[in-house]
Amino acid sequence: MTVRFERLERESVSVAAPAAPTDAAEHPFAVEVVRPGLQLVLEDLGRPGHAALGVSASGAADRRALRAANRAVGNAPGAAGFELAGGGAVLRFTGPAVVAVTGAPAETTVVRTDGPSLPVGHGVATALEDGEELRLGAVGSGLRTLIAVRGGLDLPPALGSLSSDTLAGLGPGDLGGRPLRAGDVVPLHGPAAAPHAVDPDPAPVDSLPAPGDTVELRVVLGPREDWFTPAGVRTLVEQEWTVTPRSDRVGVRLEGAVPLARDITGELPSEGAVTGAIQVPPDGQPVLFLPDHPLTGGYPIIGAVIDRDLDLAGQLPPGVRIRFRPVAPVVPTSETRGE
Repeated sequence: MTVRFERLERESVSVAAPAAPTDAAEHPFAVEVVRPGLQLVLEDLGRPGHAALGVSASGAADRRALRAANRAVGNAPGAAGFELAGGGAVLRFTGPAVVAVTGAPAETTVVRTDGPSLPVGHGVATALEDGEELRLGAVGSGLRTLIAVRGGLDLPPALGSLSSDTLAGLGPGDLGGRPLRAGDVVPLHGPAAAPHAVDPDPAPVDSLPAPGDTVELRVVLGPREDWFTPAGVRTLVEQEWTVTPRSDRVGVRLEGAVPLARDITGELPSEGAVTGAIQVPPDGQPVLFLPDHPLTGGYPIIGAVIDRDLDLAGQLPPGVRIRFRPVAPVVPTSETRGE
């Protein structure tokens, strides 16, 4: 399809903000979404253990960043927060709050009701007063910014978790796993509910890739590398792969100059898949599964990214190039099992 853009004069349009779905009197501490950015979801460390029900663990795409944000504001490490892709969000607070912003660095400010805007340091616990706004600009590197609020989110969990599973449509309250929209209001427990004191030392800024950078992800080959030719397996680990804009929380869609050549054609009977699995559709261009991935699939999985590199995989913006480095699987011993 060909698209032609025509230049027009700028037009101003006034749009009434949608009514907040919760009552401020009922929730003295809350966050209203003024602008959601590209994608704003609620995530904790996930809901593992429900694969038999057809439910993936989901959870934050960058678990390290979520833990760091929670530590900064005095929450438990796995408390739910906001995960923002690409920046550009505005959040308005009802009642006083303390927040921390980690993950992909974005220029962040507090817009005050009675004074000039204040900059927010990365990973620093920052106080807001009633009616003030937290504004996040575009990210310069990485993809996903994590925002923790002291005291946590006051929402009913789904299967023991506040994570938004965008593929399964499962999430806390009546959100149904969907991304947040302008006008949504998320109730908070309030600062006094946090179990720990704020951390005076800011969380370190992780070095995250920007478009054009090359990163290395370690992979364990299998279980279906035998479905590919030896040349196809070599292509996986010797060729650079580019992250495409079609990526999301379900998976990172990759593109390489040479597709992966199959030795066995056809489809497998559906079998299980994990976060980090590299599934290969018939076009030979891999998909790296992220937290909201399907639990089963009929395309062969040529390998899986190790758990230690999954947080980095969740921070890959379009345009980043990937090199996969094969490693041997870790064989559990009596010491690693805790025996």
